Amino acid sequence: MLAWFNDLTAREKRTMGACFGGWSLDALDVMIFAFVIPSLIALWHITAAQAGELATITLLVSAFGGWLAGALSDRWGRVRVLQISILWYAFFTFLCGWAQNYPQLFWFRALQGLGFGGEWAAGAVLMGEVIRDRYRGRAVGIVQTGWAIGWGAAALLYTLFSAILPAAEVWRALFWIGLAPALLVFWIRGHVEEPNLPRDTRPMGNALTQIFAALKPPYLSTTWRVSLMVTGAQGGSYALTIWLPTYLKTVKHMSAVGTGSYLLVLILGAFFGFISGAYLADGIGRKATFMISAIGSMVLTVVYIFAPLGNNMILLVGFLLGYISLMMFSPMGAFMTELYPTAVRGAGQGFCYNAGRGIGALFPAFVGFLSLRLGLGPAIAIFSLAAYGLMIVALLLLPETRGRSLASLERPA
Repeated sequence: MLAWFNDLTAREKRTMGACFGGWSLDALDVMIFAFVIPSLIALWHITAAQAGELATITLLVSAFGGWLAGALSDRWGRVRVLQISILWYAFFTFLCGWAQNYPQLFWFRALQGLGFGGEWAAGAVLMGEVIRDRYRGRAVGIVQTGWAIGWGAAALLYTLFSAILPAAEVWRALFWIGLAPALLVFWIRGHVEEPNLPRDTRPMGNALTQIFAALKPPYLSTTWRVSLMVTGAQGGSYALTIWLPTYLKTVKHMSAVGTGSYLLVLILGAFFGFISGAYLADGIGRKATFMISAIGSMVLTVVYIFAPLGNNMILLVGFLLGYISLMMFSPMGAFMTELYPTAVRGAGQGFCYNAGRGIGALFPAFVGFLSLRLGLGPAIAIFSLAAYGLMIVALLLLPETRGRSLASLERPA
């Protein structure tokens, strides 16, 4: 099962390690906020709608950060932009812990989003270009498991800090931990190299032209279809994961420790889902893996929210929900890498993933607003199902890319 990993070169392994670490720490910084929401509601007396806005602003700004970083990585290099992005989001996550009121936290979260979006855009392109064609799907997918690692670390830290710190200080300590990713940059500087790209595949024109390179023919039709697909995936995921800690605490009436424990089971499912998605992407294809994940997510979201489950069954269904709903993210980096030629790959992936993330970022806010009328559980279910439905429609309009050589994509940009 791991024979393919042993076949990777030292350079491929180092690149995987750097992107895995970056993505894990990215997830830690972003998912911390899901655990902070109940504390902010209680301490600052903000509404669920305002909490949703704080979640949404980071994701919305990340759309611009990722789009910009992807285009700049075409010109400045993948590794350089990756380092800048990591330092940026680590610094502003740390500043969130010093916020004294809602407006300050809102702006710190917004600025954090610029780096958060940029890290994936640069890292996914770097991985897709360094890893050879036959292993690209599983290698990029395995790196995606870093999201579960970072998410799990956030849950563990929340559980630990809740047990040893005063309630009013827990949320600040969680944000301060967000400075840790900056340490990864020192390792990347000494161990990760830029992809060896032919000179004639590099972008022409200035930086502004490069930003819009994927938004004109012959790439535009691919770009809008992929953006819709990612919008569905991101919207469904954010509607569910951002609000689950609050759902378990306020609707299921669990303690902080209980909430963290139940989420760890869901996150464990996500970890195995990422791994399965990585292998399925190379085994049955990118589209089939996406489709299985989207349909399964719709079914299990309904069961998790509406079925009269006891505590033991919530654990089981939570594991399955984490498994199936996060599986869809494993093939995304490889899939988008295989849709664009080198000269516009960063701009294309950066725009598609982050336009989807930006529009999907509206879903947590929508859930917050609708929860005031229908309750939190039904609001989560409605927007999750709508998002996954959009993803399925977009998938029907996209090609399968499994086994596609990057060299076959090269043409004048």
